[in-house]
Amino acid sequence: MSDSSRLLAGVRVIESSLLGPGHLGTFFADMGADVIKVEPPTGDYIRQMTWPIVEGVSLLHLHTHRGKRSITLNLKTEQGVALYKELVARADVVIQALRPGSLAKLGLGLEELKKVNPRIVFATLSGYGATGPYRNMPSHGIAYDTWSGIVQPVLDEDGFSRIPREMPNVGINVGPMLGAIAILAAVIRARETGEGCEVEMAQSDASAYMDWYRIESERAYLRPESEVTGNASDDYERRPAGLAGMWGGVRYQAYETKDGHVLFMASEQAFWKNFCAGIDRMDLFEKWPGSKYADHARGNLELQTVLRDIFRTRTVIEWITFGNEHNTPIAPFNTTANIGDDPQFQERMGFLPIEAVGCEQLPLPIYVDGEPLPVPSMAPTVGQHTDEVIAEVLEKDAASIAKLREEGALG
Repeated sequence: MSDSSRLLAGVRVIESSLLGPGHLGTFFADMGADVIKVEPPTGDYIRQMTWPIVEGVSLLHLHTHRGKRSITLNLKTEQGVALYKELVARADVVIQALRPGSLAKLGLGLEELKKVNPRIVFATLSGYGATGPYRNMPSHGIAYDTWSGIVQPVLDEDGFSRIPREMPNVGINVGPMLGAIAILAAVIRARETGEGCEVEMAQSDASAYMDWYRIESERAYLRPESEVTGNASDDYERRPAGLAGMWGGVRYQAYETKDGHVLFMASEQAFWKNFCAGIDRMDLFEKWPGSKYADHARGNLELQTVLRDIFRTRTVIEWITFGNEHNTPIAPFNTTANIGDDPQFQERMGFLPIEAVGCEQLPLPIYVDGEPLPVPSMAPTVGQHTDEVIAEVLEKDAASIAKLREEGALG
């Protein structure tokens, strides 16, 4: 793998994180940055959290901290704090993936760190952010999607409320992604101006932001119908916000096949015409030509019945092949269990090798000059790289490292 695919080679990140928000640093590690995870002597208990546990270590840790180096520092000692500052002096970014203010309580807040490195970008990612009435509340990943309205409770057969079996994990994953964008922008500015800054993000905010279409639609519908209407293809009647408005769709809908389901998306008239020509049923187009754009033939049960019977005549892969041949948007309904068998997935993504990262993991799906990103290293054990980092980055010899360990600075 060429060095050119390591997009962030030469960028150093000091990460103080606990649990899932550490994924913020994973984007940087995957793209070639030197990410040094600073842990307390007891380590981040992410290694024991959730399931599955792969050979004694959680998948959450194996994925979140792949490609990073781990050192242990006792930040309750003066020497430990001093070593942290020495690392920051040689870094571009500090990630505080903890409650806001956690590092400041240890004497490692932004103002202190700017004294040793004015160019440092100080990034905080937390559950609810640094402001607002929820700012000090403990939380876990699902909370951000219940807060934003993406996830709703369901009732089981005994009448108990439960978390739904199938749901996205939006905030906990998109929060780090938005944070990575902000950090990269800040690093570019810091390298141009010599001045660092603080960027602060919340996973709850990210969850709401990613559901902008529904939230903004609901706000728009608060305005009078003389100002905000539906689409022309619906005779300007307002549909429910977001994908709920797809329920009555016919030309944009799920259909059963011989061996599964596909998503049919012929909402543009041109695609609808292509489909009808491809199945040799131009009579359907002549009877229901529809509007040029955004026409789902909503509520047309007669047409839906015809399409239901047509889609049942072929398999999923036959319909995907048809879509390619006749320029018609048709997609499979995969599951998290079978997506690994999808040929598009296998060609574009695949899995990182078990021997490299401990279990099959999804790569960061970015290509550089036609090449995928390099395979990251295995997620580290607690303090695995302590001596290596202190020797290489801080340029201390073995005797100095032994003295620091003896004094308790390294735990």
